[in-house]
Amino acid sequence: MPNYKLIYFNMRGRAEIIRYIFAYLDIKYEDHRIEQADWPKIKPTLPFGKIPVLEVEGLILHQSLAIARYLTKNTDLAGKTELEQCQVDAVVDTLDDFMSLFPWAEKNQDVKERHFKELLTCQAPCLLRDLDSYLGSKEWFIGDDQVTWADFYWDVCSTTLLVLKPDLLDIYPRLVSLRNKVRAIPAIAAWIHKRPQTKL
Repeated sequence: MPNYKLIYFNMRGRAEIIRYIFAYLDIKYEDHRIEQADWPKIKPTLPFGKIPVLEVEGLILHQSLAIARYLTKNTDLAGKTELEQCQVDAVVDTLDDFMSLFPWAEKNQDVKERHFKELLTCQAPCLLRDLDSYLGSKEWFIGDDQVTWADFYWDVCSTTLLVLKPDLLDIYPRLVSLRNKVRAIPAIAAWIHKRPQTKL
């Protein structure tokens, strides 16, 4: 088993999906959390100057979703067939497209709040409607018999969205139920219980 070192800020953010996968697959890793004050010094040392990164035997991997795909490859979390793997990727990319619209790094608070409000009140309902329709009566996004990392990513993303707008899922009980099922998986529940408590 390779030695893994995950480097990110002390927050859930873009690293949390990787932490979920490590927890579920019972893979040991170093969860290295850096302080914001140290970031300017660390940034120039990393490929493309972004985190999270995953160190694997001296090699530095970047891009959180690429890392997630690497870790889930050849596991059922990725989907059992090539068609299922495409479906998993599509759900993940749909969620990530939306989360990437938020101006997380915007310094002007008025501008930031305006954009956040617009996304949460105008665009989020369309995404949620489509996700709810796609889920339908299935147990998980891709079917009834196997959780995938698309389900994990839904929980990760929706946890952040609910911090921003607590009533966001009030009319989507099936999406709430999916969140609850993910969080009831013993390995995920254990991680959620022990992880550092951060806002985002």
